[in-house]
Amino acid sequence: MRPDHDDPETQQAHDHPLPDRNAGRLARSPGRPLRIGLGGPVGSGKTALVAALCRSLAGEVQLAVVTNDIYTTEDADFLLRNGVLPTERVRAVETGCCPHTAIRDDISANLEAVEDLEHSLPPLDLVLIESGGDNLTATFSHGLVHHQIFVIDVSGGDKVPRKGGPGVTSSDLLVINKTDLAGQVNADLAVMARDAKDKRGDLPVRFLSLVEDPQAHDITAWVRERLSEDG
Repeated sequence: MRPDHDDPETQQAHDHPLPDRNAGRLARSPGRPLRIGLGGPVGSGKTALVAALCRSLAGEVQLAVVTNDIYTTEDADFLLRNGVLPTERVRAVETGCCPHTAIRDDISANLEAVEDLEHSLPPLDLVLIESGGDNLTATFSHGLVHHQIFVIDVSGGDKVPRKGGPGVTSSDLLVINKTDLAGQVNADLAVMARDAKDKRGDLPVRFLSLVEDPQAHDITAWVRERLSEDG
């Protein structure tokens, strides 16, 4: 289903596929779902976090998910195998290119997936848009999402936050995942916290282990706050 080009949100996104990252964020139109993007490197745990958020929130809000993979529907298939949402609430985008292209540069496929969900389901409160695995430069277009979560994990070592990049420095929430593995990879969580603070200032950082906290309580609470603020 093609996006409705008379819709203010969709029209804004198509008119400005490469918005200024310092410009004001996309305003949420009345009656439209909040759109939160989740990006981060391959293997950082984005899909597992999306699954946890679905389990925590599906009973509270009308929720749907769009996943992005380069050549497969693997992430969508993972969500469906784990039964976190019914099939009709998940859409898979095969980008056929670098993942950041489909979330930042040419966002039309993702917008079309969101529009399809909105037209085929009851009024939605929240759409989670998961990027394919990308590097520290990955960011979402302001025309696609209202808020961005960036997920890194400890397996890359405690140097990752200080490497910076717009995903680390400017996302609305930075999640440092798989903290239960820190001892096995000699990652110092205190160093990661210090460096993340240095790069992000007052922007929030949350540490997470889905082994120890399968419901991702802190991240779920952050999403609830965004729903409350933007509702």
